[in-house]
Amino acid sequence: MSIEPGTLYVVATPIGNRADLSERACSVLGAVSVVLAEDTRRTRPLLRDLGIRTPLLALHEHNEQARVADLVARLAGGEALALVSDAGTPLISDPGYRLVRAAREAGFPVSPVPGACAAIAALSVAGIPADRFAFEGFLPAKAVARRNALDALRAETRTLVFYEAVHRVRDTLRDLAATLGGERRACVARELTKLHETVRDGTLAELSAWADADEDVVRGEIVLVVAGAADAAPAGLDARTLLDELARELPAAKAAQITARLTGEPRKKLYQWLVDKGGV
Repeated sequence: MSIEPGTLYVVATPIGNRADLSERACSVLGAVSVVLAEDTRRTRPLLRDLGIRTPLLALHEHNEQARVADLVARLAGGEALALVSDAGTPLISDPGYRLVRAAREAGFPVSPVPGACAAIAALSVAGIPADRFAFEGFLPAKAVARRNALDALRAETRTLVFYEAVHRVRDTLRDLAATLGGERRACVARELTKLHETVRDGTLAELSAWADADEDVVRGEIVLVVAGAADAAPAGLDARTLLDELARELPAAKAAQITARLTGEPRKKLYQWLVDKGGV
């Protein structure tokens, strides 16, 4: 295929199964002047197996800013460049936006060559509404920061999509269950398109228990898909009124949990209100 000079191509690569690489992506990678790779050690074997000899240049979070000016100059000189990540669609929790922005601001075309994306692949098989979703990428690594980030998402009604490192997935599932509610529906998608692909759905409490017992869950790439919160209570429905009514029939902790989910009020604050009122 012919490519346009002075164009930056953003090329999706497979997330596992190499047969998912499109014919167009192969053509572009073979025709550009250079392939900009997040990790050349990951991309080189892919290109070699495809018989592509295009030179590689590392472009990652630590050197992107320093290399942008030179790369824009190469576009100005008529070279076509391809940007890839280690796997999947570039810029989705990966570097590259600085280069894309600079190229567009300088007036050069930026053209997508679409393909695999782990977040979208997981959404497609999770069995959870995908008409509206919020991609949150990686949660903070430290426990307190992670719980604070999740607390801010408790009232989010869109489906939530996270990437997670395998060594943190058990802790994250526990925090999701504790913060968003163990009864919230979710899905763990692991090693998508690969030999040991696993898609497990259930409540957050069930998935947390499964992850604790399954040795294989800490191997491979993980996507977490979590159902959004129930729609907020209708306007005029006071959180404390709802809490009082629920507390008549339910334990205080459960009443606070349900009220928080329906109104968006912090669960801890609601529970403390019952404590102060003497309902616990």
